[in-house]
Parts: sequence; structure tokens; C-alpha cells
Amino acid sequence: MDYSQLTTVMRRLALEAGDAIMQIYGQDDFDVKSKSDDSPVTAADEAADALISAGLRAAFPDVLLVTEEQAASHGKNADTFLIVDPLDGTKEFINRRGDFTVNIALVENGTPTRGVVYAPAKGRMFYTQPDGSAVEETGPLDKTAVGTLTPINVSTPDNDALMVVASKSHRDQATEDYIAKYAVKDSRSAGSSLKLCLVATGEADIYPRVGRTMEWDTAAGHAVLAGAGGRVVRLDDHSPLTYGKDGYENPFFIAHAPGVIVKDA
Repeated sequence: MDYSQLTTVMRRLALEAGDAIMQIYGQDDFDVKSKSDDSPVTAADEAADALISAGLRAAFPDVLLVTEEQAASHGKNADTFLIVDPLDGTKEFINRRGDFTVNIALVENGTPTRGVVYAPAKGRMFYTQPDGSAVEETGPLDKTAVGTLTPINVSTPDNDALMVVASKSHRDQATEDYIAKYAVKDSRSAGSSLKLCLVATGEADIYPRVGRTMEWDTAAGHAVLAGAGGRVVRLDDHSPLTYGKDGYENPFFIAHAPGVIVKDA
């Protein structure tokens, strides 16, 4: 894989998908349909998926592509694949809360190694450089010219005063019970893969997910967090969260800065 080409292509496609999403987001009304699992899907999901899929297939025709909106058509798993959630946080999009993202990632041998997370309504973009390190780009976010890049790194946490981030749409009692195992200074809610990026930037120390997610929800943010020095581990045994699983469904997990003393479930 040419990581320099991948970085350029992922960044551009994320920005283009963000434009398509925001065009629909700005409308007075838009249709919301239900998929077979009762999760919502909008024209923005479909437009972003079509745009990103076409771009990735043109650039990397020999690499398996897995996307949320085409999940039913995926065949046999591969060691190396691209995985996309064209609009992560559809509920945030529908409710006009702004915490939705475009996620594109590369998985190699079960691990997300490169990725981009773009939150178009918030104007925040995080991605891995060709060497795997993570940055946040600021400035105009022009498709043809890269703006100011700031390396991002996880926090050095104080286990007696942790900053926790948790889901905005899925923060339930099980999540609260797990968070209660820690000495928490403060907590905040965020939607989509932004939670992983907030751990990557050091704005939070830990993000526990005691709920269902799919690999396309987490791969890009996982890659960014890993590039910033962070970890994503299974809740049950604290082993690394891996990708390419049958059905692409994740177990419960904890994303954290390495200094956090991770508690058992």
C-alpha cells in the first residue's frame, strides 16, 4: 500500500463527502428511512457512500472495500481492507446536533493502521500521516491544499481525576455503572467517532463503550487514536480490539490513554 497516496485520497474523499452531507444537512427537511436492523439512513448516508466508494475503488481497485451502506454485499474477509462509515452518527445528523463524522480507514492484519475522521459540521478533521502518526488539520480544509497540521497525542492521565467521554445517543445505565468504577474529574458526551478523537487529542482520558458498535464505526477513530499513542481494548479481557471479524461486529471496548488503569467490567 502506498501510504502517501492513501493519505491524500482519504483526506480528499472525506472532504468531498462532507460537502455532500452538509448540502443535505442544510435543507429544511430530508427523508429518513429504516434499514433492516431498524437503524436510520438518509440521503446523506447514501450520497457520501457512493462518492467515497467510487473514489476508493478507482484509486485502490485491488483492495477489498467494506462500507456500512453496502454491508450485506461483502464477501469473504481479507487481511487488508478499506472500511468506511460514510456518515457515522446518523441520529446526530437527523437531530441536527452536529456530532457526525465521515470515517475512512485501512485495516491490515486485523489492526486499523491508517484513517481519517472528518466532522464537517464542527470543522474538525483528524487523520494519520503516511508514517502512521496522527494529526489534526486546521484552516480552510481545502481539498487541494493541506492546511496547518498539528501533531496530536494522548494525555498523561491522573487516575484520581480522569476525564471521561461517552456516547451522546447511547449513554445508558450499563455505561454509567462502568464509569463509576473510576475516579472521574469530569465527563462529557459526544457523538460518533469523535469520542475516539477526543481521547487522541488528550481532551479525554478514556472512552468506554458498553454497547453495540460495528467495525466501520470505530476503525478510522481507532487508527487516529493509535497514531496518537492510544489504545483500544476489549472490555472483557483487555486484549486489543481486532478487525475483520465475521459480521464486522465489535465486542464492548475501552479506548484510553496508556496511563489509565483500566478496570474490569
